[in-house]
Amino acid sequence: MRQSLGEKCFQWANYAFLAAAAATMIFPLLHLLAMSLSSPIAADSKKVFLLPVEFTTASWSQILQNEKLWSSFGITVYITVAGTLLSMFFSILTAYPLSRREFMLRKPVMLGIVITMIFNAPMIPFFLTVRELGLMNSLWALIIPGLIGTFNMIIIRTFFMGIPSELDDSARIDGCHDFRILFQIYLPLSKPVMATVSLFYAVGYWNTFQRAVLFLRDPDKWPLQMKLRAYLQQPEELAAVNMFLGDYDFNTTTLKAATIIFATVPIILVYPYLQKYFVKGAMLGSLKE
Repeated sequence: MRQSLGEKCFQWANYAFLAAAAATMIFPLLHLLAMSLSSPIAADSKKVFLLPVEFTTASWSQILQNEKLWSSFGITVYITVAGTLLSMFFSILTAYPLSRREFMLRKPVMLGIVITMIFNAPMIPFFLTVRELGLMNSLWALIIPGLIGTFNMIIIRTFFMGIPSELDDSARIDGCHDFRILFQIYLPLSKPVMATVSLFYAVGYWNTFQRAVLFLRDPDKWPLQMKLRAYLQQPEELAAVNMFLGDYDFNTTTLKAATIIFATVPIILVYPYLQKYFVKGAMLGSLKE
């Protein structure tokens, strides 16, 4: 179908806007990466933009040899993997019965769930509840309180509601019970929305910060974002040994840049594997017949 001049102009305007939006997100990362690979003098004199100046990997060598940083990285990976798997499991188990028309209490239950999106728990009662449950200074305090995200569960529920009920009827005629219908029929058909919601959960757990500040007192249990804040506030901890020995191929500016990239890139690398499901899953989960 041939496009009119107005349609072509509108399309190119969209491309230009999206390209500009993408640039505002990509350029800061490229700038930080260039800073982390530049010499301290070039970084401090504001000579670095998108390409390294006086290329050096000293900052990366320093942070990659930091055992505490790798320990925090492992804790964050554990929280992200365990939290995402548990959140998906319980979100699916919650969404499935709420998507069934034969469940007579689904409307009042959904009303109670939606209210939690409007009125969040006050900070002090939330903190006291977690403390009384014995979760203080435990990694589970970062997972259990946010196990089911209301918005994510609603996306899954809406997707399930769009699956033809005839599949249920055929499965029940063949003798399938609800758990078998869910795990052998619904979940294989729900890969797009599962990938989308999993990404939402994973990003949330990877960026865990506020709950870590509230509930973790032991620095050895800090996730990566907490450790990143500590290094940004006191970057000399990263550089203390080498600066004492007289190695000045890096400084606090280049170390900050390298540490931020170290904490950001892993979750970004996951996106390309889920990209083919992402838009489709988000759209399908937002429609209702």
